[in-house]
Amino acid sequence: MSTQVPEFSLPNVAVGPDPFSLSALSDDVAFVVVFFQRDHYCTNCRKQVRDVAERYDAFRQRDAEVVSIVPEPREQVETWQERYDLPYPLLADPDAAVGDAYDQPVRFGLLGRFSDFFGRMPEVVIIDRRGPEPELAYAYEGSSTFDRPDIDTLLAELDDLREESAE
Repeated sequence: MSTQVPEFSLPNVAVGPDPFSLSALSDDVAFVVVFFQRDHYCTNCRKQVRDVAERYDAFRQRDAEVVSIVPEPREQVETWQERYDLPYPLLADPDAAVGDAYDQPVRFGLLGRFSDFFGRMPEVVIIDRRGPEPELAYAYEGSSTFDRPDIDTLLAELDDLREESAE
């Protein structure tokens, strides 16, 4: 896959730099696993951020930082942090500009673009920061609110990426 990735800067309501940007991460972060969520109300998204939090150490053991982006205003996203106390960056993307830059899937055409509740689908990307420029190493575009890679799949993908560079 390996394509260049758009840089971004978004408000962070959890752990890490605020505002958050890829360039603000320390050099020891080889990979960034970005979870693009549907919206503030999405129950599957809320479950996913909690599941990732439970397995956060497994990502860090693979030199990966986890980031979750919610296409909502900062105040809405802060309620997730207050409720779930996530150990990784939780970003507000109120205009969904970063989701759009990363081609987060949107269903139902104009209606879906008008309302994230109807149209925005989950997406997960892995950004490889080991080269001179960050590159998109993996992308999973969900076709429904339930369609998401499980954590073991993402950890295996990170293991594969690490092994490729060791060869």
